[in-house]
This record gives sequence, structure tokens and C-alpha cells, in this order.
Amino acid sequence: MGVYQEQLLPRFQDVVMNRKATRAVRARVCEGLRGEVVELGFGTGLNARYYPAEVTKVPAVEPSKVCMELAQPRITRTSTTVELAGLNGEHLDLPSETFDAVLSTWTLCTIPNLDLALEEIRRVLKPDGLFHFVEHGHAPDPKIASWQHRLEPLNKRLAGGCHLTRRIAESIEGAGFEVEHLDTYYFKAEPKPFGYTFEGRAAKR
Repeated sequence: MGVYQEQLLPRFQDVVMNRKATRAVRARVCEGLRGEVVELGFGTGLNARYYPAEVTKVPAVEPSKVCMELAQPRITRTSTTVELAGLNGEHLDLPSETFDAVLSTWTLCTIPNLDLALEEIRRVLKPDGLFHFVEHGHAPDPKIASWQHRLEPLNKRLAGGCHLTRRIAESIEGAGFEVEHLDTYYFKAEPKPFGYTFEGRAAKR
């Protein structure tokens, strides 16, 4: 799985996650960002084109060297300063209460310890900072949720550790955030077990 995970998967995700439907979601989730914004799971830089002009700097957290290489043309095209700021979302090498926002798009599903990652997000945000997110996770329909549980072990192996059954909103609130805005829906571009979506913003309590 080494070559697949390190070389092939980043290139596959660069294509799959750059479809028209995902671009529309990225644009919405990036609305209202300003100042210094930590992007958790920077990937291949697909959000860079949607950074508002008010975003001055993006410390990018991304474990994949190949992803960062693929992201370089997108980084070059944005006026925002983007710097690699760490490899591990569970342990951010960043100062506390410093950043105006944290951005995560389809990333929390892949982090092994979700609770640790959310604690770190909360730690680095300013007291008035916001967490902008879009993630997929546990569906409310029992039949769909049952399929998610069946498919999750294989999905984790094929999709870089991606979980299908995480209760995203509950986890964010449990980590000490207040969800200010939340839309939940089945993403039309995905089969339902893979596409139940949580899109929103949360503030530190």
C-alpha cells in the first residue's frame, strides 16, 4: 500500500475532489475567511482559488509531500501567502490563540484521533476565531448508516484512512465549539453511504 498511498492516491484525489460539485461547496465554505487561516488537510491546494482577499496568510497542514508538489501551481496563482506548517493535524506545531480561522474540507474523516485534532483546532484559534468546515459522516437514515458501517473498513484502506461513520457535528460541539451554522445533506455527486455531508461554521465557546 506504500506506493498507492504515497504516489497514486494524492493524484486520484486531486481529480476526484476537483469536480464541479465540490468546487461549489469549497467556494461556500471559504466565504467570510479573513486574516491568518490554518488549513487542515491542505491537500493539493484546491481551496486556494477561493480564499477571499481578506485572507493574508495560510499555514498549511498536510502530511503528503506529493500533495504539496501538486499544489505548487495553485499556491503560485493565489495572492495569499501559503506556508507548510506541519504534517499532523493531531499535534499542530502552531501557537495557541493566534489564528482568525481554521479551514477543513473533507479532512476530519482521515485523521486517526478526531478528538485530538478538534482540541488542537480550538487551541490555535483566537477567542473570536471560527472553524469553517465541510465533512462527510454518519447518515441519519438507519439503512444508509448500516451500509456505512459495512463499507468503512474497505474505505479506510482505499481512501487514506477515511471514516464514513463519524458524527461530525456532535464531535465538534463536544470539543468545545458552538456550531453557528450547519447544513446537512446528501451530496448529489456521491452514493449516499459516502456522501452525507456536514457543512458549516463553529465558534469557540
